Amino acid sequence: MTQGDARSNAIGVHQLVWVPGWSESECDWALQATKQAGYDFIEIDLADPSRVDGARTRKKLADYGLSASCSTSLSFDKDVSSPDPDVVQRGEALLLEALDVASALDAHYLGGVLYSALGKYTAPAAPGAESQVAALLRRLADQAQERGITIGLEVVNRYETNLVNTARQALALIELTGASNMVVHLDVYHMNIEEGDLERPVIDCGDRLGYVHIGESHRGYLGTGTIDLAKFFRALARARYSGPIAFESFSSAVISTEFCSALGVWRDLWDDGEDLARQARQFIQQQLDAARRAVLPD
Repeated sequence: MTQGDARSNAIGVHQLVWVPGWSESECDWALQATKQAGYDFIEIDLADPSRVDGARTRKKLADYGLSASCSTSLSFDKDVSSPDPDVVQRGEALLLEALDVASALDAHYLGGVLYSALGKYTAPAAPGAESQVAALLRRLADQAQERGITIGLEVVNRYETNLVNTARQALALIELTGASNMVVHLDVYHMNIEEGDLERPVIDCGDRLGYVHIGESHRGYLGTGTIDLAKFFRALARARYSGPIAFESFSSAVISTEFCSALGVWRDLWDDGEDLARQARQFIQQQLDAARRAVLPD
């Protein structure tokens, strides 16, 4: 876990709040909107790393005084947990390409569903899948270490993977890799489905908690769903978590039809990303401040 005075978390926003792709115009708009909404960094989607011009984006980030984190996910034809070696090879190639782009961006974090496809499986993971994935992730982490990049394993719900649905499963996989630069990425949307509560996973992760996604139960405006976000922020404050916190939300107003299908986005709770992002930035800061007042000494 990133620990410190727990008063200086960098707050970011996922690219898909703004734009579906990363053309020059999309990049420029997303960075401008991120800055204007008051965020410290943007999380750039590297599901297709080839569409991101690392050198140009790095320069534009500097122009706006922003930093970047990166995330990606795998499709079923690039599933590194697959028993098919050709499928695994394609998945590893994508992860290495994403790592190259993250390095070109001078991003220090690459996370997401890096251990399986992002989608609904119809059976448990095959025997030996966890060991296979751990060996591959160790190779990825070794290359990331040379570039000063931390690898994050995002914990997602049972409808989006059959391998890592809880913080404890993520910790077990990290332990199996033996990598020192690998952390758990918690997302309250998924925690609300899979975990028994919102505090225990933070405690369980300890120093291994390295990245946090904030989103609502329905993927809409923060504070309008069923997740007890105040309790989660108090847990972060008690743990003195000082790492990055990123807001994430999806709507067909921005994301592709294919991604809507993959995530089950069948109804839109917002169509104005700017208003949504401004509200989220204010909400997160208010929750952080309230949690610190309640938990931390003056």
